[in-house]
Amino acid sequence: MSPLLAAAVSNVDRTQGLASRPVLLFIAMAAVSILPFILLLMTSFVKIAVVLSILKSALGAPQIPPSQVITGLALILTLYVMAPTGERMFRAIESDLARGASVELVSGQSLEVLGGAADKAKEPLREFLLKHASPRDRILFHAMALRMRTPDERAGITDRDFLVLVPAFLASELRRAFEIGLLLFIPFLVVDLVISNLLLALGMHMLSPTTVSLPFKLLLFVLADGWQLLLRGLVESYV
Repeated sequence: MSPLLAAAVSNVDRTQGLASRPVLLFIAMAAVSILPFILLLMTSFVKIAVVLSILKSALGAPQIPPSQVITGLALILTLYVMAPTGERMFRAIESDLARGASVELVSGQSLEVLGGAADKAKEPLREFLLKHASPRDRILFHAMALRMRTPDERAGITDRDFLVLVPAFLASELRRAFEIGLLLFIPFLVVDLVISNLLLALGMHMLSPTTVSLPFKLLLFVLADGWQLLLRGLVESYV
């Protein structure tokens, strides 16, 4: 049998194997579908995206930069920030990946390998969430998790569980993003107030203060090297 024919037969057999295991195929597809939510909820993407969106609003130019650019920049910075954690996760599951390369794509054995790899990979991620989730938020969500369970079920709930860490991390990230956004808004608000009062003093009531203040706000941001300061501050907040 030629190599091409053997490969085709192997692919057909694999497809038939997947079709004969709908439950396993559904589990695999569900695991892949939740990856974007993991990227959104358990990484630095939330804070970076919120801060960049607040900056765009503070500048008074809703269409500049475009939303696609903001999302792309937030994604790139997220990959930059999460790279060390991702490398530690990869090193933790490297042996499982080597073992999983020799098993069938979707089978009970592959799911067992996947489960073991997930148990090892989640620890570096847990450490990242623990480092950046404030103790106050962890205490809050831990207390609420205990309150919603019976006394017999409370023994298995700790403040290191992902059920507690993920919402605590998100709450901490949103609070820090709003704090940074407030600091971003203040200088631009001062520029708006100065331009507005100047136009009123000159009697130019028909001229929009936002239109006049936009070049001055852009000039202020450029002279202060705002992009470098902001992006460096966002990255270094995770050091």
